[in-house]
Amino acid sequence: MPKASDIKKNNTIVYNGKTCIVRDIDRSVPQGRAGGSIYRMRMYDVVTGAKFDETFKDSDMLEMADLVRRPAMFSYMDGEEFVFMDKEDYTPYHMNQESIADEALFINEKTDGIQVLIVDDAPVALDLPMSVELEVVETDPSIKGASATSRTKPATLSTGLVVQVPEYISTGEWIKINTEERKFQSRGEKH
Repeated sequence: MPKASDIKKNNTIVYNGKTCIVRDIDRSVPQGRAGGSIYRMRMYDVVTGAKFDETFKDSDMLEMADLVRRPAMFSYMDGEEFVFMDKEDYTPYHMNQESIADEALFINEKTDGIQVLIVDDAPVALDLPMSVELEVVETDPSIKGASATSRTKPATLSTGLVVQVPEYISTGEWIKINTEERKFQSRGEKH
């Protein structure tokens, strides 16, 4: 059983008899207190989708949930659901748009490296690759001669995500985005 200090974002744990996905972790070191760090974790119950925060000491022991990761790709939208196709056995996984709202900002038909996390035969979350390529659909005109170190401007991407990009990026270009930091990384490949 891992300690609270070993738990990472998107790990799945069993807490109070419920299978939960850890979505966010805030680590703090209280002053004037013997002992270690305090970990405040934002969790989602995979069955009900309920969000809650819980605080653990770094030495608290937590139980990891049985979790299966399946390589998948985005297939299509079905009303309010995203449908992903298993890359190996073609099983469709239906996921509610609300439950994957953060991840949805990085997903299109070309997104590669997506993993669907499955608990008790039910798809419960997505694991994204470190970076994805998305198309710039709206930004101010590029400035000729702008250097790579110059100022940035906001750009709206094909999924609705808005990020800061260098001034030399123009509408219609594909750019690479870091999914963890939600930041521009580089120009993408030509599509």
